[in-house]
Amino acid sequence: MALIELDSVSKVYRMGDVEVYALREVSFTVEARDFVAVMGSSGSGKSTLMNIIGCLDRPTAGSYHLDGREVSRLDRRELAHVRNRTLGFVFQSFNLLSRTSALENVELPLIYGGAPGRDRHQRAARALERVGLAQRMDHHPNQMSGGQQQRVAIARALVAEPHLIVADEPTGNLDSRTSLEIMALFQELGAAGITVLLVTHEPDIAAYASRVVSMRDGRIRTDVRQTPKRAADDLAALDGGQEQEGVPS
Repeated sequence: MALIELDSVSKVYRMGDVEVYALREVSFTVEARDFVAVMGSSGSGKSTLMNIIGCLDRPTAGSYHLDGREVSRLDRRELAHVRNRTLGFVFQSFNLLSRTSALENVELPLIYGGAPGRDRHQRAARALERVGLAQRMDHHPNQMSGGQQQRVAIARALVAEPHLIVADEPTGNLDSRTSLEIMALFQELGAAGITVLLVTHEPDIAAYASRVVSMRDGRIRTDVRQTPKRAADDLAALDGGQEQEGVPS
């Protein structure tokens, strides 16, 4: 069974007497464990598509099944429950609370879910260990690099053990090397069984996905399977090249 099934989904915004179509009869299926990059220029509909898939918005028409459940007509409280139990979100701007530690930031979804304190601490610590930040649990965001902050955000997305991670331009504020680190982490998560859906405008980033969907004018224009580049290999090659540059002739 597919994890994501959109059938003829449209999203219409009404501005007075004018109707603006953000999505036009989009049908889209994603299997569990897939790694999909969604690309498109501003106004293409990719952000609207991600908002619907992430249960942050509802379609005007069509149906959306997530993990076998029809979610397109759920009310706000029900959608919030689905988001907390099934989805993890990663954003370009990290969205961390500046006055709380990495551990406390990662605990937030569990607080909303009503998990008891000891369980929250243990699960948040495991999530931070998983993204390589076991030694940074007590650090605040202003004590960490951009890449470390994004790893905290990924740990927060992972802590509730979601089936799907929705990542919106997760490398947009990162340098090239740190972007490779984040893509290598996403590929590790995919190999561990988590489905990843990533919005990006960068072809270099989309090259690490196993499937690339391109959007234009609210429709899916292309949907291509590919052999993804391995971010870990590119990271090793980058580090090796930098070491060679540092060797005197």
